[in-house]
Amino acid sequence: MHATAVESLLPYITPSENNPAPTVLDIGSGSGYLTHVMAELVGEKGTVVGVEHIQALRDLGEANMGKSEDGKTFLQSGRAKFRKGDGRKGWIEPDEDLRSTGEEAAQARGKGWSAIHVGASAKEVHPELISQLRAPGRMFIPVDADPDGDSQHVWTIDKDEQGEVTRKKLFGVRYVPLTDAPKGGR
Repeated sequence: MHATAVESLLPYITPSENNPAPTVLDIGSGSGYLTHVMAELVGEKGTVVGVEHIQALRDLGEANMGKSEDGKTFLQSGRAKFRKGDGRKGWIEPDEDLRSTGEEAAQARGKGWSAIHVGASAKEVHPELISQLRAPGRMFIPVDADPDGDSQHVWTIDKDEQGEVTRKKLFGVRYVPLTDAPKGGR
């Protein structure tokens, strides 16, 4: 699934003339494996933020990334970051955390994420996720097809240069659900 997600998101997470500093949100970053892969792909000016609502999972992802020399460099430079929070409605990084400067920073601020990867099944696609997607941008998200979560499908949600949103159902899957944070904030 990680390879399929990266393949789908690749045009939005690699630097290009129109997107020299890709920003990627990895909701449900878990072990940090995919966050690390995407940090490799965004280039020196890009940023990947992994969000977990369980502190131990957030810490695990960061610790795993720190096991390699590249991972340590990504963390120290801010190219990869791990945050604790409820990512179901996206994530907004404080302006001071943006790595870009000058014109690139001005382009990045307020325009959201080049790509959003969701690593657990959502009951719905919250409008906040779509509004945080850049134009152009792509989201890769598994969504419950029925209220009981017995049927799930991966969708890509694209926003074109004019801000028009299109959705495409790709294939059936079985993911763990996005959940509420545990009581007590752990």
